[in-house]
Formats: sequence, C-alpha cells, structure tokens
Amino acid sequence: MRGDRRHNSHRRSGGSRRLATLDAMEQRILGRTGKPVGVVGLGTWQLGADWGEVHEGDALDVLLEAADAGVNFFDTADVYGDGRSERIIGQFLRSPAGSNATVATKMGRRMAQDPANYTLDNFRAWTDRSRENLGVDTLDLVQLHCPPTPVFSSDAVFDALDTLVQEKRIAAYGVSVETCQEALTAIARPGLATVQIIFNALRLKPLEEVFPAAAEAGVGIIVRVPLASGLLSGKYDEHTRFAENDHRNFNRHGEAFDVGETFSGVDFGTGLEAVRRLAPLVPTGATTAQFALRWIIDHPAVSVVIPGARDSRQARANADAAALPPLSREVHDEVEAIYRDLVAEQVHHRW
Repeated sequence: MRGDRRHNSHRRSGGSRRLATLDAMEQRILGRTGKPVGVVGLGTWQLGADWGEVHEGDALDVLLEAADAGVNFFDTADVYGDGRSERIIGQFLRSPAGSNATVATKMGRRMAQDPANYTLDNFRAWTDRSRENLGVDTLDLVQLHCPPTPVFSSDAVFDALDTLVQEKRIAAYGVSVETCQEALTAIARPGLATVQIIFNALRLKPLEEVFPAAAEAGVGIIVRVPLASGLLSGKYDEHTRFAENDHRNFNRHGEAFDVGETFSGVDFGTGLEAVRRLAPLVPTGATTAQFALRWIIDHPAVSVVIPGARDSRQARANADAAALPPLSREVHDEVEAIYRDLVAEQVHHRW
C-alpha cells in the first residue's frame, strides 16, 4: 500500500475556519481532522454507479480536471459500484495530481441495515477493503454511511471507531446522516470529526440547529446533494428523461434507498417551479449550478461542498463556483422565501 505520508501532522482545529492560502480556491479547515480543504470538493457517486454508465477513462479525467481546478477533497464510499469508485480514486492517488488529495470514504451499506452489524470486527474488515481499494495504509476520513438511527446512540460503535484511529487504520471518522436529529446526536460525540448532510436551496433545515451545533463543537460540515440531483443545475424540464440505471429514474419514491437522496426529496414538478423562480437571482456570467454552489459556500459553517460530475467540463465548472463573489443578503432572503413558499411543506418536517 501507499505510504501514509499525509498524516505526519494531525492537528485539531475548530469547525471550518478560513485559511489564508496561495491556492486559487478558498480553503477551510475540515473540522476535527485539522486538514485544509478547498471549499468545493468532488463527490464520486457518479463514478461508481446509479447515475448511468461512466467509463473508467472518463472517470479519471474528471478527477484530474477537478484537481487541476483546485479541488483537493474527494468523497467516495465502499458501496459506490461495489468499490469501483474507490479503486478509480486509488489510481488517481498514484498520479502526481493526487499526491495532496484528501479522500473521505464511507462504510456500512454493503450489509443489511441492522445495528448489530456495526461492530469493531466488521469495521476492521470494511476499512481494510477500502484501504486496499484506495492503496493507502491509513484512510484520511471514514464516515458511517447513513446507518440505522440507533447506531448514532451506541457507545460501542463510537468506541470501535476510536479503536480504528488508535490502530491507524483511519486518521479520523465522521458520519453521513439523513436527518438533522441524527446529526445533532452525532455532534455530541467528542471524537467526531465531520458530519455529511444534504443542504441546498431546496433543503434549508440544517441551518436551524445543525450548523450552529457543529460550529460550536468544531465539527466540519460536508454538504452532499448540493444541486438536488441536478435539479438546481437549471437544465431539466418536464420532458427530461433519465437512464434506466439512474437513481433519478428508479428511486423517485424511495424504492431503493431514502427518497431524500433523490432530488432532495422534493417533487420533481415542484423543484422545477422553484428553480424557475431562482433563475433571476443567478449572477451575470454564472450558471444556475454555480449560483447554487456559491449560495452554499456563503454559509461559514460549511467546510466543503461535494457536487458530482460526470465529465471534466462539469468538474471544472463546479470548481469555478468558488471564485464567484459572495451573494447579497437580499439574494439569500429571496432563496429562503422561495423555499418557504414552495418546498418547505414537502421536506422540512421529514429530514
């Protein structure tokens, strides 16, 4: 396995404090990992499965283009393509472009979602597989992958995660959550480094309690589904169709996994209407997707936002959102008004 040269200095720092840096992209501290990461990272679910076919060469091009655009944080999971995403990232890490990357993976969804499966022995096996896939001795960050709710209250689970850190299988651990309450339960754990949560212009609830609690505890916030499965790209309409193996086709009503992961749980037609009302707020020269990402970055509790990309052009465009100036208070107020008028009734009470 590749040497663990990335963990020689594992300092701790609070929340997502901004860093002065020579890099083009703004850097923030990733919670209790102590690592500086660019505010726009890359989610790699698309490179593994459930978004239609992406060829390996194209996937590597996405990673390389993102790195060239200043991205240094990459989020994956052992279940994405049953390890395919991790293995492709492993190839990337062996290239010069990947030498300074921080990689977060996730574990726990390759077995039945039974709290009894969240044991130290399974954690060792799962992380050993991810270490092999990625070609590293120590994983930068491992997140429990939206586990059953009782897992968040289990002392044994978090003791086991602490043991993985002591054994140097992992450098830090976090959780990926479905609900704000799960996030708040996890944030109370003293060893927790990060929380990954859905947050976008169609899912505002984390602003109420989760973001303040994370900032107070020094826990980093990783924002997933920032474009609401592409809805906030502004490219879809009532005639848009998705591939048979694309979750936006087969999980519209939560048939395969939590419905909140697909279009953020918002009815497709309602989402389209909301995006049309957001369109006049998009700054001149920016895309709707870049506007949606900049809106997220404007929240200081956010450490990094992880949009996906299926091609190198999209990876570059997403990264460029970090260069947009912050949006005005008036724009933020209007986004919140659109959410209250159209979306909140569908999603606010659920997650």
